[in-house]
Amino acid sequence: MKKYVIEREVPGIGGMSGEELCGAAQTSNAALAKLPGRVQWQHSYVAGDKTFCVYLAEDEAAIREHSELSGFPANSITEIKSVIDPTTAN
Repeated sequence: MKKYVIEREVPGIGGMSGEELCGAAQTSNAALAKLPGRVQWQHSYVAGDKTFCVYLAEDEAAIREHSELSGFPANSITEIKSVIDPTTAN
């Protein structure tokens, strides 16, 4: 599976309560359950009116299908080719 970062524009998400974010995660999980083995959500960063989600997926089409099923937009989908961090310099 390939790794992707998905940018989603979701007005007001940065101001959502923990309970509201829980509901959003439940909605996403329900959509993922309809795509067994094709898409896996790793985690998301919530910032202002956007989320940046890291997913494993067989391809971009599977991510778009999850977006349609969940109702959450996928404004930008970018495949992650590699990951670097401070230890990469060693």
